[in-house]
Amino acid sequence: MIEPRSLPSVSVTLGHSPDSDDAFMAYALTEGKIETGRIAYSVVQHDIQTLNQKAMAGELDISAVSAHAFALICSRYAVFTHGASFGRNYGPCLIARTRVDAGSLVGTRIAVPGLLTSAYLGLRMFLRDFEPVPMPFDQIMTAVQDGSVSAGLVIHEGQLTHGDLGLVQVWNLGEWWHAETGLPLPLGLVAVRKSLGDETIAMVSDHLKQSIAYGFAHRPEALEFSRQYARDLTTPIVDRFVDMYVNDLSVNMGETGKLGLQTYLERAHGAGLLRSMPAITFVN
Repeated sequence: MIEPRSLPSVSVTLGHSPDSDDAFMAYALTEGKIETGRIAYSVVQHDIQTLNQKAMAGELDISAVSAHAFALICSRYAVFTHGASFGRNYGPCLIARTRVDAGSLVGTRIAVPGLLTSAYLGLRMFLRDFEPVPMPFDQIMTAVQDGSVSAGLVIHEGQLTHGDLGLVQVWNLGEWWHAETGLPLPLGLVAVRKSLGDETIAMVSDHLKQSIAYGFAHRPEALEFSRQYARDLTTPIVDRFVDMYVNDLSVNMGETGKLGLQTYLERAHGAGLLRSMPAITFVN
């Protein structure tokens, strides 16, 4: 009897950022907690701006990317309907040393966590005229403290911890977006290279779903894994941040999440911040 020839293994690169929600959702895949068959994952971890740049260069097969960056790579990448991070009436925030009106920051230097981030795109829609000062996300609060910038746009856990440094929020992207549209705010997505092919993409999709489900089912250990990337933050802070951004829309963004993403990019395009309106390919 001739045994059937086994299918060749497929090696794919998977990028996730050091924020707790990404790490939580990628935990099972990163640590080999689920069976992935003939798919071998090579996991890399970078800040979101670096992941955006690597995806723009086509260096990653699957990666967390900003909704902003996805608009620029959508011809080569599709987006999973799971694994995304949405804010519901909360999100990245603009902080300063003292409470000021956001309008007074027109024309000033504002630290931003990268020009491809969703947070930066949102701030551009809200406050058109300012001088962006790109820097690593974990240096922004220090730059605001020492006065080298007038304000800073904070993402990740800095949304929760900036008050510990005596800094104040002057504007919140998620609150503004909710007031404008009533829709969830798209921040991070998981993009997959279309050239992997339908069969491989379907397997990766299933593995990502399993990884998210594993995190929910084994929350304490997934949180402990996430905390190693959380820059010495306490478990309660990490837990709260994961609660904010790993939710039912992460399991399945559904029509509401799709509409939030579509509307966000349409508004950016209408404001002249995107050259063309991206055609989004969703992987259910």
